[in-house]
Amino acid sequence: MSLDQRGTRPPVKSLAPPGVYAPQEDTELLSAALADEPVAPGAAVLDVGTGSGALALAAARRGARVTAVDVSRRAVCAARLNALRAGLSVQVLRGNLFEPVRGRSFDLVLANPPYVPAPRAHRPPRGAARAWDAGGDGRLVLDRICHEAPGLLRPGGVLLLVQSALSDPGLTVDCLRSAGMKSAVTQRQRIAFGPVLRTRVEWLRERGLLSPDENEEELVVVRAELPF
Repeated sequence: MSLDQRGTRPPVKSLAPPGVYAPQEDTELLSAALADEPVAPGAAVLDVGTGSGALALAAARRGARVTAVDVSRRAVCAARLNALRAGLSVQVLRGNLFEPVRGRSFDLVLANPPYVPAPRAHRPPRGAARAWDAGGDGRLVLDRICHEAPGLLRPGGVLLLVQSALSDPGLTVDCLRSAGMKSAVTQRQRIAFGPVLRTRVEWLRERGLLSPDENEEELVVVRAELPF
C-alpha cells in the first residue's frame, strides 16, 4: 500500500544538522510500513542506520524498547538529542551496522541503508555520502543486511527495509528467502529524482539501470519475517 493509498503520511519529525541524513521520502515510506506493523508494548526494536533517529522515535512512540545505531558521530548525537527533545527513551549506539548489538536479538529491525549506485565505487564513501553511496550496484550495505539481519531476529521477528528499485529489490527478496525468511516487497512509491540522482542520470542510463524515458525513482519496502 502506497502513502497515497493510505491517504495520510505518518509524522516524521526530527532535527538533522549538516552532515546527517534528514528524513525524506524513503523515511516516510518505511514509517508507513512501521505504522502497519503490530508492535507489542516492550518489543525490542533495532533501527540500524538511524540518521536523525526519526524511525527510532516512531517505534518508541509505539511503546517499544528501541536501540538505534549509526556509524556517524553526528548522527548519534542528533538521534540522542531528538530523543531527549521528544521525551522518549532510545538507546543510541555508534558503530558499523550490527557490530554494536552483536549477541542481542530483536522483534523488529528497521533499516534505511545506503542504496544509491555510485560511479566511484572503488572509493569508500566519505562524509555525508556515507548515508547514500553504496558501491557500483548500490548493494554494498544491502547484502550485509540480508546476510546478517536474520541472525538478530527472534522467531517471528520482522525486518523492514527500504531501498531503491535501482539496487535490485528482487535480489534482496531472494537473499532473505535463502536465509529462511518469508520475504516480499510490500510497499512502493515513485518519486522525483533527488539532487544525488540528478547528477548521475546519464551514468545510470549507461549502466542500464535507467531507461532513456525514465524520469522517476521507485522506492520499495521489503518485509521479511523469520518463521517460528
